[in-house]
Amino acid sequence: MSDQTPKDPEAEETPETEAATSDELEPTAADEAAADAAAARAKTQDEAPTPAPKPARERVAPGERVLVRAQAKYVRTSARKARLVCDHIRGKSVLEARAILALTPRHVARDWSKLLESAVANAENNHELIGDELRIASVTADEGPTLKRYRPRAMGRATRIRKRTSHLTILLTPKEY
Repeated sequence: MSDQTPKDPEAEETPETEAATSDELEPTAADEAAADAAAARAKTQDEAPTPAPKPARERVAPGERVLVRAQAKYVRTSARKARLVCDHIRGKSVLEARAILALTPRHVARDWSKLLESAVANAENNHELIGDELRIASVTADEGPTLKRYRPRAMGRATRIRKRTSHLTILLTPKEY
């Protein structure tokens, strides 16, 4: 027999098995990048961003005049019809204007009433004013864009239908006593 010692098949490692064991033990660069990304996602989910604090509302100086504005755009009525109603409430207190609008039979009076309530809510929430102690400083009804439609007429003609819109604006201010 020769000088060779018997080889144990279990003790002998082939290059294939050696490569397989080293891959299992050492993570690759792709595995490390995936683990880092997962850790970053978990960290951002745990630490929710805190919202920035709201700036403190500044009280208005006694001599300074406050104007509270509300605007309704693209109201489906003509500015001319809206002006007929806004002329009634210009310069009135909020209580008087509510009463006038409640008893006005025109359809646009409902739009003015909603806008007045919006302006009062703006004054109470944004400027810390009391709604019943306000008066209407200014009301305007400006023309908005006109929707153009066509209606068929006799002998194959067509006439233009103009559906007018308007922009309504109310400015409120505290009453002076």
